[in-house]
Amino acid sequence: MTYTVEQLAPGSYDVLRDGAVMAGLVRSVLRNGPSDTWQVELPDELAPAERPAPFMAQRHVFKSRSAALEWLGIQGVDATTEPTG
Repeated sequence: MTYTVEQLAPGSYDVLRDGAVMAGLVRSVLRNGPSDTWQVELPDELAPAERPAPFMAQRHVFKSRSAALEWLGIQGVDATTEPTG
């Protein structure tokens, strides 16, 4: 099983598992602009036993994009900066 990300717009990504969309990765936005917090969320509510690894909950919050990518096991992406396009 391989996870990858595909950028939709700045701060918004589809998380692909073996080429199929299975979650979203989004940057949290506050009233004064983007924050450093990122969320990985499954699109459909799943029972705990049905959630794919590494999901223990429907949504997981991370302090950085690089932390979220590391948790997903995604390598080879410049995790220190967000691509612009």
